[in-house]
Amino acid sequence: MSPTAIVILIIVILVVLAAIVYGIRVMRRKQLQNTFGPEYDRVVADSGNRSEGEKELREREKRHAALELKPLSPEAQATYAANWEEVQVQFVDDPTRAVTAADDLVTRLITERGYPTGEYDDRLADLSVEHARTLEHYRKAHEISKRNTAGEANTEDLRQALVHYRALFADLLGTDPVPSTGTTTEEPAPTPESTSERPPPPRPAAHHSPPRDPSRYE
Repeated sequence: MSPTAIVILIIVILVVLAAIVYGIRVMRRKQLQNTFGPEYDRVVADSGNRSEGEKELREREKRHAALELKPLSPEAQATYAANWEEVQVQFVDDPTRAVTAADDLVTRLITERGYPTGEYDDRLADLSVEHARTLEHYRKAHEISKRNTAGEANTEDLRQALVHYRALFADLLGTDPVPSTGTTTEEPAPTPESTSERPPPPRPAAHHSPPRDPSRYE
């Protein structure tokens, strides 16, 4: 084989190898984007570098793989759904305590599913692998909860917090804690804080009135 042919062969091999490496990188990127959804863009933006952001996401996957996660039994699902209904009932009379109770309930559910509940940022990272699409709800609920603790959240803020908590709660639970009936009834009287800030109305049932569902008015 002539020197020219050898050089051409080497160039062809290098081009093929480069194409393979590029294809693998693109495939891994697509996998990360599919897994993390909007969280991919957030992490890459926060990192300021796509490679660093993707490295962080792969580290999250490794930590997540080491967790001993477990599904809820039907009995546990029913118990948590009933607890959520109680939170929604409480919202009508005491929105402030209801949001605090919702935060506690979500944290308990996270723990029972097998996730660590240490630092808030670590909790977000662990949840992002399987629950990335409801993670922004959790962030918004957490921010409102902090303002609630400081006495800086109004009734509408608290209603939104409950809606956001419910999104992650349902995702972790594996089902809607209070399925919609598709019907509406007259709204209850407004809270003393504002005539424009009303808790959600009850949904009718055959023998009793189920709890109010704030997400119906989102």
